[in-house]
This record gives sequence, C-alpha cells and structure tokens, in this order.
Amino acid sequence: MLRASRTTFRYIRTRPQDEPVIVRRMTEIAQTRVRYGYRRIHILMQREGWRINHKRVYRLYQLAGLNLRMKRPRRRVSAAHRAARTDPVKVSQIWSMDFVSDALFNGKLFRALTLLDVFSRECLAIHVDVSIRAERVVEILRAVTRARGHPERIQVDNGSEFVSKALDLWAYEHRVVLDFSRPGRPQDNAHIESFNGSFRDECLNTHWFLSLDDAATKIDHWRADYNAIRPHSALGNLAPGAFAALSAPTRRRQRLQPDLDPFRGAA
Repeated sequence: MLRASRTTFRYIRTRPQDEPVIVRRMTEIAQTRVRYGYRRIHILMQREGWRINHKRVYRLYQLAGLNLRMKRPRRRVSAAHRAARTDPVKVSQIWSMDFVSDALFNGKLFRALTLLDVFSRECLAIHVDVSIRAERVVEILRAVTRARGHPERIQVDNGSEFVSKALDLWAYEHRVVLDFSRPGRPQDNAHIESFNGSFRDECLNTHWFLSLDDAATKIDHWRADYNAIRPHSALGNLAPGAFAALSAPTRRRQRLQPDLDPFRGAA
C-alpha cells in the first residue's frame, strides 16, 4: 500500500567498527604534533593510506576532545597598505629573513635567524646562537647561496643586523635588493612572520632546550620535518620541500637538499 521497500523499515544503522583505531591514530598524531588541527591530521592520515572523509575526521576529532583550545587573538586594526610588490614566480626569487628569540631551560636567552623562500615556503636555514651579528648573517647567506644561488630580493625588517654596512655591501656585490619593511608594519613581511608563528607554536613552545647545541639539534630536526612532511595549505597541502622540487628547474632539482643545513658547522 505504501509502495515502499520492506528493507526501508528493517534497516538498522551500524556504526563502523574501525572508529577506535582511527581515533587512536588521530590521538597519536595530535600528541606528537600538538599544533596540528583536524585538517592537517586528515592530510597526514590520507598520506598513510587511510580512506576517510574529512567530515568524519572532524566529528571524531571533536568527540575525542582533540580540538585546539588555545587560539591566537586576531587583531582588528586597519593599517595603511604599501605599494604592491611583485609576487615571486619561481624558487629562489624572493627570500624573507627575520629573528626569533627564546630561552634555554635555565633562562639563558638565545636567538634564531630564520630564512624562508617566499615562493615555495621552504625554510632554507635556521641558525641558532646566543648573539648573531651582521657579519654572521652575511656568512650564513653566503653558505646558503652557494647551494641555491642568489635571490633577486630579500625582505627584512629594520633591525640593526639588516641595516648594517656588511649586509649592504654583500647585497650590492651580488645585486640583491634588500626590501625593508616599514617601521611598525610587520605585515609588510607577512610570510616570515607567519612562519615564525608556526616555528614558535610547533617547536619552541613544545621543547625544553638543555643547551645551545640541544636547541640547534631539535630545531634542525623540526626544520627538516617542516620541509619534508608538514602539509602547507597555500601549496595545495604539499610539503614545502616537495613543492620546491616540483617547481625548481630540472638542472637544479638534484642540487636541492631541503633537509640539510648548508651552514651547519661553519666558522
């Protein structure tokens, strides 16, 4: 009389039996990568061969209580915009550079110089030391450029190390433009600021550093993981190293080694 199949009334919904296994693997990833949300966890699980929808990952992520509670407040202050810059179209065209400060377990401060390729988002180097003077910045750039060539432009802020005569001379000799941010406008160097935020969340805030060598080792391991594994939403969820390898000219692909620190151990 109802013109309906009998199975419509006899169907009993059964929840998949693999959910505990999925939740267990999600929890393992979340415990080792504490700043990853459900989207990045979903990408990593897909890479491992899990056939699972992102909506299901989100539901289980919420039920397991893995959702991140510490969110950065977003500033709602409007700021003046500078003239439009030319966006990079290839690897090693535009780099970005900045400093990050942190402390050892005993409170002793140290600094880290971060160097980023704007096109591929690949971290070219992170150098850790108690003090990094302008001459040391030049040495690091020389070591990196020996392996990757010279960029057309490097975006920096107005720190004393970046406005120094040593860096200015190096840039002049190699025809590299130093693009300085406006004072008080960190958004002018947004790519390195975003990277430094991830660096602090995923590495500096999650490790105890017993010594300067211990900090350098742990930071170098994180850099290798960032370049080779960490999915980046701006790159179609590819890792920066994979994106750089796909985008680099054929003659240079064999020379690119994103997991190696080109200036590690230099004088």
